[in-house]
Amino acid sequence: MDTSSRLLLLLDVVARGSFAKAATYRNIDRSVISKQISRLEDDLGVRLLNRTTRSFSLTAAGAEMVKKAEELRELLGETIQLAENYHQEPRGMLKVTTSINIGRRYIQPIINDFQKRFPQVEVELYLDDQLVDIVSGGFDLAFRIGEVKDSSLIARRIARNRLLLLAAPEFLETYGMPNSIEDLINYPAASYASQHMKIDSIHYYNDKNETCEQKIRSVFRCNDGESLLIKAVSGTAFVLAPALLVQNEVKDGLLVPFLTDVKLKNYNDLYALYPHRDLPVRTRLFFDAVKDHLGKETPIWESAIPNFENLYQG
Repeated sequence: MDTSSRLLLLLDVVARGSFAKAATYRNIDRSVISKQISRLEDDLGVRLLNRTTRSFSLTAAGAEMVKKAEELRELLGETIQLAENYHQEPRGMLKVTTSINIGRRYIQPIINDFQKRFPQVEVELYLDDQLVDIVSGGFDLAFRIGEVKDSSLIARRIARNRLLLLAAPEFLETYGMPNSIEDLINYPAASYASQHMKIDSIHYYNDKNETCEQKIRSVFRCNDGESLLIKAVSGTAFVLAPALLVQNEVKDGLLVPFLTDVKLKNYNDLYALYPHRDLPVRTRLFFDAVKDHLGKETPIWESAIPNFENLYQG
């Protein structure tokens, strides 16, 4: 391992906060990393890390070396990208991350078609409903609901993601069709809840186009959108759902949109995020494939809901 490689190894250790995590990421033994960092210090003639048995901190020299290592990694990335741009056919590794539902339902099929077109491209798809660090994880693209406010990332809107109110026919027979959105406080609801967010109300526009909020009575909460739809299909609760989650439940009559004259506030759109403006060929082509498949004037998920373009528009 040469000095450049050891500098990049130092960058991995600092980014992940420990020798053990860097070793797991690199798939090498922790002792190898420790020896290589010590060798780097010997080669440079300065101490880079103040170490204890459980942690470390950067010295002043170490902090400067990390900055240089970041510049080195960026330069290497640009060099590789430049070389790839001369290939007639895209190749190499494409790392993508998104949520579990979006990944399985929308991104995976696009990957399958993409690799039929470009068999020399390898794809690593990481599915996680928790936000991951795109830069330190080495991801080329991320697909997320809502625009991320991290100014270091480039965000491109892919498609809109509207909301609709859904209930099973059995539910509406049992509880009756509500006459207004205010009535929903008396109806059992299924709603999204996680450690970081809880949805317990519906945002909509009144006749004056003013934003209003209607509380709901949640009897079932879950951090998984598909589970909320399953709950609604059971006939024991209604659900406020993003169109992106709906497959054939409406077409098949398992769920019915109701209060369709209410103008619901849009949910967060689907965005693509990437760390650098100049994308390698394989990344740009995959982004284009996702945009072409999902980001048409009528998103693919809305086409699964009959007459949806005329619903919830006020």
